[in-house]
Amino acid sequence: MRVVTHSASETQALARSLATQFGPSPIFVLKGDLGAGKTCFVQGLCTGLGIKAFVSSPTFAIANEYRVPGKRFLHLDLYRLSGPDELDSIGWDDYLESGDPMAIEWPERAGDRIPDSRAVFLKISIGPAENDRSFEIDSGAFPAPSIPSSLNEG
Repeated sequence: MRVVTHSASETQALARSLATQFGPSPIFVLKGDLGAGKTCFVQGLCTGLGIKAFVSSPTFAIANEYRVPGKRFLHLDLYRLSGPDELDSIGWDDYLESGDPMAIEWPERAGDRIPDSRAVFLKISIGPAENDRSFEIDSGAFPAPSIPSSLNEG
């Protein structure tokens, strides 16, 4: 499924609409170049989950945790890791075993260690206009998501 947004607010609206469609513990796998809108998307996910905290990229911290009623939401940015062999140093298995919902930026650094059974894959591309973002959404093992009619399915 392909969805095009034309502003940061539309990107966040898309994320809000997807935040609760995949059960209690999805892993949103976000692929895209620098500046593609991955963190903007995560801000929308957090809003959709009822998180009121300021959401920022965890590039230097690698992981940010936000409280959701009854659990936490994990935002991981693997950009600074050289590959899957470094996942143990950040507590990767503990994160997965927690069953907490999460979003992962730069997932290619995890190799094949993201479980497909929980993964919702989103490839984000910039353009053609400066604020446009194209989202290729593969809901994996989950049913196809429902997209608000106010957003352009392209």
